[in-house]
Amino acid sequence: MPVGDDVLVEEHLRQLAGQLRGPRRLRADLMTEARHGLLDAVEAYRDSGLPAREASRQAVAEFGTPEQLAPAHQAELAVAALRGLSLRVLAFAATASIAGDLTWRGSSWSEGPRPPAGYLLLSQSVEWIWAGAFLLGFAGLVLVWATARSSRPALTVSAHAVGIALTGAAGLGALAGGALFAWSIVLWDAALTWPPMIIGMIAVGASHVWLGGAARTWLLATR
Repeated sequence: MPVGDDVLVEEHLRQLAGQLRGPRRLRADLMTEARHGLLDAVEAYRDSGLPAREASRQAVAEFGTPEQLAPAHQAELAVAALRGLSLRVLAFAATASIAGDLTWRGSSWSEGPRPPAGYLLLSQSVEWIWAGAFLLGFAGLVLVWATARSSRPALTVSAHAVGIALTGAAGLGALAGGALFAWSIVLWDAALTWPPMIIGMIAVGASHVWLGGAARTWLLATR
């Protein structure tokens, strides 16, 4: 039976899809799975002798309302969103720790006077923020693995707490990193023309947008 032929089934699926938030690919997979299940049920009822309209009505009633189905699907989407956020934070934190020093290596000001104590403290804070975010990202992946194997409420609560902490760390890291770049430009005019600094600012800015997208997806999935 062609998918577009059953208005009742499609309306039911549309209502369910409207209640789901989270990673687009998984949402699409979940809706495809639901559509196939519903259409198979409709086909079975039609084969048993029911008229097409009645077969659709019975299949939809047996399938469950969007309100009944959405929580389980949304929980799965929230776990997937946490996995995506954790992986992105891990990737960014690991890359930043390696590439950070390369931004300054060989610069004309690197052998000059030491910067102010406040600048050094901010620089150290950025490193600690992303070190903490790395550990949180690892914890997030562990919780994703654990929640896939157990439905204990404590794991769900812990996963939510880690997601909040990851989102906060990503936001705090972006603010601290932006402040560090800005202060560097104030201290050293040559930073504006130093290629590694320019490339670093562009790469970090793009990475924060990338991280922000994952954080937004997680927030929507757990709202």
